[in-house]
Amino acid sequence: TKAVDVHASAKVVPWDKFLIETDAPYLTPKPYRGKQNETGYVRYVAEAIADLRGSSVEEVAKYTFENTMRAYGIRK
Repeated sequence: TKAVDVHASAKVVPWDKFLIETDAPYLTPKPYRGKQNETGYVRYVAEAIADLRGSSVEEVAKYTFENTMRAYGIRK
């Protein structure tokens, strides 16, 4: 399934290349499976990534924040 491919990718993408989003309408995270995906569910995506990688949600947030700032050219 597509979710299996996404999960496999989440395990191997280097932290410095990692961004997360919730715009994929058919890959809604638990506990909202079967509903339309929305931005507010990004927390659940971060939690799932942390579980898949054996890391903390804080670590996922740290890297995705840094990468987003760099992608948009925003300096801290």
